[in-house]
Amino acid sequence: MHPLVATNTPGASAPVDTAGPPSGTTGRFGLSPHAEGMLALAVTVAIWAAFALSARALGASTLLPADAALLRFGVPVLVLAPALWRRRRRIAAVRPGAAVKIVCGAGVPFFLAAMHGGALTSAAFVGSIVPGMVPLFVAALMAARGRGLPRGAQVAGLALIAAGVAALVWRYVVPVDADVLEGAGTLLVASGLWALYTVGLRDVDLDPVGSIGLLCLPSFAVIALLVLTGALPTGLAHAAGGDIALFLVVQGLGVGLCAGLLYAFAIRRLGAERSSVVGSLSPVAVVLLAIPVLGESPTAAVLVGVPLITVGVVLANRRPGTRTRPSAHPRPEVPADA
Repeated sequence: MHPLVATNTPGASAPVDTAGPPSGTTGRFGLSPHAEGMLALAVTVAIWAAFALSARALGASTLLPADAALLRFGVPVLVLAPALWRRRRRIAAVRPGAAVKIVCGAGVPFFLAAMHGGALTSAAFVGSIVPGMVPLFVAALMAARGRGLPRGAQVAGLALIAAGVAALVWRYVVPVDADVLEGAGTLLVASGLWALYTVGLRDVDLDPVGSIGLLCLPSFAVIALLVLTGALPTGLAHAAGGDIALFLVVQGLGVGLCAGLLYAFAIRRLGAERSSVVGSLSPVAVVLLAIPVLGESPTAAVLVGVPLITVGVVLANRRPGTRTRPSAHPRPEVPADA
């Protein structure tokens, strides 16, 4: 996704968080570094929101999930081909275990799970559950690896995330709505896979472009093989041009290429904590955009669950003892690619 938001867990080695160039300097576009960072972050949040909206919209389009996956992973490979060729040795040198985490965690399994879950639920579910549950899953993975347990505000944040997800799905438990519960369960699987991807990124030494290549090259090969062998159906040859263009822009160029690069740029300009806090607003953006774009009306469960998840993600991304002053330099974990 996504999507999607930064996560922080105790015990993991964290990249140095810088606040960017000194204030008062002018960036390459005539804006201050802070303004450049905020602009990049605003576009990134919009792209993350678009991922959730497109997951919901896929069911009403002329494209099939395999077609959307071909665009999602194929476009970045095509656009970045020269840069990826220059990085081929570094990509090939990544340890197999870390590569499997990245490819499975954000590749074809994640993408198909997110699309299927979105088709059965709503954009609000995709935009909240997939990124929202990542900190909780990452905390569990890190604890299982002996990297320590969450502390302080992180515990409260994880509890709020769990409460928010429970608020979202509770109304579909009594009485039982099998389709929505299946969709929510599939989105939880997608979130768990993204957590695996996040942990895998911490084990590799690649820049954002290299990380995109490590993810998209094998993912495109897998989805192309599944389509060519008939394991997954495709309707790309007969799809409407407007649907192809929409998913090419949102999934291929937006999610596949721009989100990771822009988020990395925002982190360099603003610092990781401020970027992750603003980035955690993507569930709210999804709910607001789904009203005019998809005609979805937020239910009471959404109005309760989404704010709980958003606040929970903000708290879960904080290190124990950090302060939210502009001069502070905390060092939360952030994925190199969204």
